[in-house]
Amino acid sequence: MTMASIPLRFFDLRTNGIHLRTAEAGPADGPLVFLLHGFPEGWLAWRHQMRAFAQAGYRVLAPDLRGYGHSDKPPHVDHYRLDVLAEDILQAGDSFGRGAFRIVGHDWGASVGWWLATRHPRAVERFVALNAPHPSVWHNAMTHDARQRRKSWYVRFFGLPWLPERLLAVRNFRAMSDGFKDARPGAFSGRDLAIYRQAWSQPGALRGMLNWYRALLRWPPPPPATLRVAPPTLLIWGTSDRYAARELAEASLGLCERGRIAWVEGASHWVQHDAPDHVNRLCLEFLAGEEGSHARAK
Repeated sequence: MTMASIPLRFFDLRTNGIHLRTAEAGPADGPLVFLLHGFPEGWLAWRHQMRAFAQAGYRVLAPDLRGYGHSDKPPHVDHYRLDVLAEDILQAGDSFGRGAFRIVGHDWGASVGWWLATRHPRAVERFVALNAPHPSVWHNAMTHDARQRRKSWYVRFFGLPWLPERLLAVRNFRAMSDGFKDARPGAFSGRDLAIYRQAWSQPGALRGMLNWYRALLRWPPPPPATLRVAPPTLLIWGTSDRYAARELAEASLGLCERGRIAWVEGASHWVQHDAPDHVNRLCLEFLAGEEGSHARAK
């Protein structure tokens, strides 16, 4: 079976009292992999990965996370605390009879993966984080590091009530789509952006998406020095990320008992779009246990 012939299926996943619209591919009895997107994407963030992972024998689930797209959008900020977001995935794994699973996450989706690997290590067999530091490292840097505060200026803006929703929606979500401009040419097609604009226009979507930031600001994670990450972890990091300094990747690696970093030279924050074949190879080697077993390696 060629990758092009592998079907994608869509269903509403019931978990933690909400429904997550979910794309699925691969054999039902394959090892379970959650692909968790970041801001401001959705399941489509993994369009270059889903069939490749399915062809490798994995059962792949790529949900629109809470607040996004056609998934449920609880209105209150406390519905987006890290513990709640992690519980969405824990209960989803349980619903498939899987006590443990693998996670690949980008941006905010990786923050959920980091939190699961920190708080619920027995549930995480292996974890891949794409251009996203541990949320504790990220929050600490936004608080104490002037360079990262400049890179993360938008986080404080997103924490404001109602105004960000108004401004992000103007000119057909121009500011949202402009966030992809540092990706390689052609990484996001006109069709991709049209799908995202349709998702952003869903009632309550912008509020739900921004509540992820508001909850982190209101309920910050503990200091990094108090945390450890036990599951095998791979950080894939595009070196031209304009949103996060590469030192945050190194600081996050310092929390890992078994981890390494794979730098992708010249790739942007949107690394799985910029270098999909390379990212797929790195992920599949690691998920199969062929990479990343050595402690603190670089």
